[in-house]
Amino acid sequence: MKKTFIIVFLLLTGIVPTIAQEVSFQAKLSKRSLGLNERLRVDFIMNKNGDNFTPPNFTGFRVVGGPNQSISNSWVNGKRSFSKTYTYFLTPTQKGALTIAQATINIAGETYKTTPQKITVTEAVEVPRDPNSPEYLIDDNLHLVAEISNTQPYLNEAITVVYKLYFRNPLRISDGRAVENPKFADFWSHNIDIAQLKVEDGTYKGEPYNMVIWKKSVLYPQKTGKLSLEPLSLNLVIDLPSNRRDFFGNRILQQSNRTVTAGRRTINVKPLPENGKPANFFGAVGQFNFDALLNKKSLKASESFEIKLKVSGTGNLKLFNIPALVLPNTLEIFEPEHIENVKTNLLGMQGSIEDNYTVVPRFQGKYPIPPLSFSYFDPKKQQYFTLRSSEQIVDVFGGPLSNNSSQGKTPTLSNPLITNTDESFRFIKLRPNLQPIVQEKFWKSKLFYGLMVAPLLLLIAFILLMQRNRRISGDVEGSRLRLANRLSKKYLGEAKKNLTDKPLFYDALERALYNYLKSRLKISTDDFSKEKISEILADKNLNRDEIKSFIDLLENCEAARYAPASDTKMKQDFDDALTVIANIDKKL
Repeated sequence: MKKTFIIVFLLLTGIVPTIAQEVSFQAKLSKRSLGLNERLRVDFIMNKNGDNFTPPNFTGFRVVGGPNQSISNSWVNGKRSFSKTYTYFLTPTQKGALTIAQATINIAGETYKTTPQKITVTEAVEVPRDPNSPEYLIDDNLHLVAEISNTQPYLNEAITVVYKLYFRNPLRISDGRAVENPKFADFWSHNIDIAQLKVEDGTYKGEPYNMVIWKKSVLYPQKTGKLSLEPLSLNLVIDLPSNRRDFFGNRILQQSNRTVTAGRRTINVKPLPENGKPANFFGAVGQFNFDALLNKKSLKASESFEIKLKVSGTGNLKLFNIPALVLPNTLEIFEPEHIENVKTNLLGMQGSIEDNYTVVPRFQGKYPIPPLSFSYFDPKKQQYFTLRSSEQIVDVFGGPLSNNSSQGKTPTLSNPLITNTDESFRFIKLRPNLQPIVQEKFWKSKLFYGLMVAPLLLLIAFILLMQRNRRISGDVEGSRLRLANRLSKKYLGEAKKNLTDKPLFYDALERALYNYLKSRLKISTDDFSKEKISEILADKNLNRDEIKSFIDLLENCEAARYAPASDTKMKQDFDDALTVIANIDKKL
């Protein structure tokens, strides 16, 4: 009886508490606030085994790992402890307040849900590296840097921002896209197009790296003080070696997603100096030339001439106005035509801007074009400069005299505006010498006979085309040859497009070779053996070297499914295929 009592007591103390234990199903987060380039670990933990686990949709996040399942089952002092965990690794795809929704599971016929979890995602931050992390290689060999030409520019002085991605062995970048692009607030900005991302040799902190120039921008600050440049963030797919090896002993690569950022940068913009600033300074910053050009210096009254004010050089050409032209009242001046011929590169805006004025004199006389001045600030020399055009005189003859000027006297800017409506538009012809248009008759004209003959010519052309199509359709051998050429060109074209993708390249190349033989040499599908192909090619008077080259190509395509192939090897196989097909065509 005593022994039985002890056994019953142990069963009651070990099993009954486990049965009475309440069901727990909850979500635990590794952190509540993280940057755009950080990772979040989410654990869904239950204390009893369940079925039909359904995770949330993780809106605003991308799953980069998981679900990983772990089970813990132990007995301690007669008490059973059970835990089952589903683990996910997430990276955010946007900033702001995000929510991880409820997960559900069925335990003992009942449905349980976790509580929604609130997450705050901030801008990308510099994450401390963990030497014990398996992705330490990425942290140590991957860097995104924003190189700024000048962090203390003057107002409206050009600066360049070049975003460079540095990486080195054993890392390889297989894909990437921008998660967050800088807006460049408080700057006039221009992005320089990069036709294709290229891997170049570079140096990072004195060590050799592979480098990709990801983005290039030219900025002109429009405010003074400390201005902030938002960071550029990239999401990259990285291939890195694992501890496993394939059948041939080569290390197997594993992929990892990583978000990298160039970090926020601050630009301290200096105001333009007030000391020595000219009164006619309109905000031009750079190095410029200034010209005032006339297309005529002698003309009749009521004819027109042009005055071109041109500013050329390097600087903020699109961000200031050319000084206005002021002329005597007796010269009628029209609104200028503004022309820009400006290109933007890493040196800033380069080219010229022009204001072209059309001027019409009403009276004869000698009209002075007063000199114009243009001022700019040179940030390299930190000094203001003023350029002046030379005074020019326009001689107007053959028109009426102004009431306030005599023959040979130069009008001044203070002369009152004089209008003479009878003489203002003498340059317009009021008696043009117009000739009537003689319309040719349509009846029995060339167009008439052409339209009559055209249907007959079209009918003859249609009959000839139908006869040609019938001859082509009846020529079975010719059709087979044309089909062979089309198939070989089609599949060889696909192989050429996929020179960087080994499986697709060798699949297309193999189909090109087999389809070419099938149509060109009338080989049926059942005869696709190397011995049969060698026999038929030998019957076509091909020598042993040519036959061996073709068979070697087929064997390379088959072996490429199981063995790695370099880009150089794939290019060599493609060139050999072109040569072999050309030799067969010559012999046949």
